[in-house]
Amino acid sequence: MNAFLQILAAPVSAVYAAVMHVRNWMYQNSILKSHKVSIPTICVGNLAVGGTGKTPHVEYILRLLTPHYRVAVLSRGYKRKTHGFVLADENANAALIGDEAMQIHAKFPQVTVAVCEDRVTGVHRLMDLYSDLQVVVLDDAYQHRRLQCGFYLLLTAHDRLYVDDHFLPLGRLRDTRDQYARASAVVVTKCPTGMKPIDRRIIGNKLHLPPVKPLYFSHIAYPSIAPQMMNMDANAPVVVLAGIAHPEYLLEHIQSTYPQARLMAFPDHHAFSPSDVTRIEKAAESVQRVFTTEKDYTRLQLLPLSQALCDKLYALPIHVQIADHTALDEQILQYVKNNLPSSKRKK
Repeated sequence: MNAFLQILAAPVSAVYAAVMHVRNWMYQNSILKSHKVSIPTICVGNLAVGGTGKTPHVEYILRLLTPHYRVAVLSRGYKRKTHGFVLADENANAALIGDEAMQIHAKFPQVTVAVCEDRVTGVHRLMDLYSDLQVVVLDDAYQHRRLQCGFYLLLTAHDRLYVDDHFLPLGRLRDTRDQYARASAVVVTKCPTGMKPIDRRIIGNKLHLPPVKPLYFSHIAYPSIAPQMMNMDANAPVVVLAGIAHPEYLLEHIQSTYPQARLMAFPDHHAFSPSDVTRIEKAAESVQRVFTTEKDYTRLQLLPLSQALCDKLYALPIHVQIADHTALDEQILQYVKNNLPSSKRKK
């Protein structure tokens, strides 16, 4: 943002900050009411808009919990074409439930996935529909104060810590920095692979968390895309198709194997149009592979694609690896175990 735009954005940012401070004060003093539910609820969120990797961390929690518990995921369903409570089923797609919810639904068929703008209503609907439901994981609900979750996992990106950010529209903060206090644990995401302990300590000192607030560090992990796996030469021309907040991580990973890879970028959560598909198919004619994200793949499936593009299109799975993950795993499992009603425990 250039200096002139910063001058224009500063007063708007100050007003936004004031509104958020008042809102949080009203919840803190019970002027605005929060609601609890009887089963464990785990919220994955952040203090900024987009780009911290919430969905991969939700998937991490699902991999941890689903072998032991009956789990559901609830999200807003960002940019979906529907409203209210929608349950994912065999007819679900990104238009009905949003790309992130669709990604989870496709990868975790054993998990109930639903979307609802009102998280209180959404959780109660899930509990009414599934009497054996034991845990609800909420994607991006940190600011949804009407629902008081039992466990909050707060994410902040390594290259844009919330302590260094500014309020919208001057920066990306959508909530006040002091709301870190509600977190059960904080995760610094998108860290460099092999991050040194000294670098972690520097960030820990910068965040200045109290000793009782656990701090973890995660990095993005992609599967191997070795040339022999793709039946291609390392110098083969490829396209990286990405409609996500920060495509540079994906591009860097693919360029480490295919140096000639070039980026075809779209806005985050972009709704692909027929003209977009025409452009993509045109670009695909001169390359051997089109790599894309799982989120983008769910949205591309809403449109008819040529067989030639389908043959070249490859959705690259993503997951996160957390340093010292055993401690976080134990913290989450212990929370669920301690807060699961006796009527919900398996016999």
